[in-house]
Amino acid sequence: MKEQEMIATVEAMLFACGEPVTAERMAQALEVSTDRVDRAVKALQAELAGRGSGLRVIALEDAYQMVSDTAYAPAVRKLFELKRHTPLSQAAFEVLSVVAYHQPVTKAYIEQVRGVDCSGVIASLVNKGLIAECGRLDLPGRPLIYGTTDVFLRCFSLSSLADLPPIPQPEEAGGFAAGQDAQQDVVETKMEDFIREE
Repeated sequence: MKEQEMIATVEAMLFACGEPVTAERMAQALEVSTDRVDRAVKALQAELAGRGSGLRVIALEDAYQMVSDTAYAPAVRKLFELKRHTPLSQAAFEVLSVVAYHQPVTKAYIEQVRGVDCSGVIASLVNKGLIAECGRLDLPGRPLIYGTTDVFLRCFSLSSLADLPPIPQPEEAGGFAAGQDAQQDVVETKMEDFIREE
């Protein structure tokens, strides 16, 4: 397959899927190497930018997704008559921060860090698609654990969790660091054991 045909094929795949697609998955479908897919994506990104397209391809962890350029969001929103999302509350930002930096985490851990019930906030973040249930701990009661999603990465313009700002050191974080107790140690030691839910 010639290079331009490869670029066009990758473009068609990303457009048709409408969701993040890994380079490995595209490579399997095309029977080529992932490196060749990565090169085709980079060429497609440059091509879209060069012609001033309203579309662009973004990287999300090990996957790619075709999205509309944020510059045209108002027109797209008006076309679909979408209502503006309610801005996140301070409590939501706090819960989201705990999940982002310490995932996977349980509801109990989040509440211990914040010192208040977080059921409503967690449900709201799940409904917005910013966090999701990603399994259960192998502990009494099998508590749910939560992690961030691709929507979270897109909303905060991150390619991966590695792009998050450095977490404050204990002496800088004050009360926030005080919430890091034995429960989080259990979560971290169980990371390889938790059950992923499809």
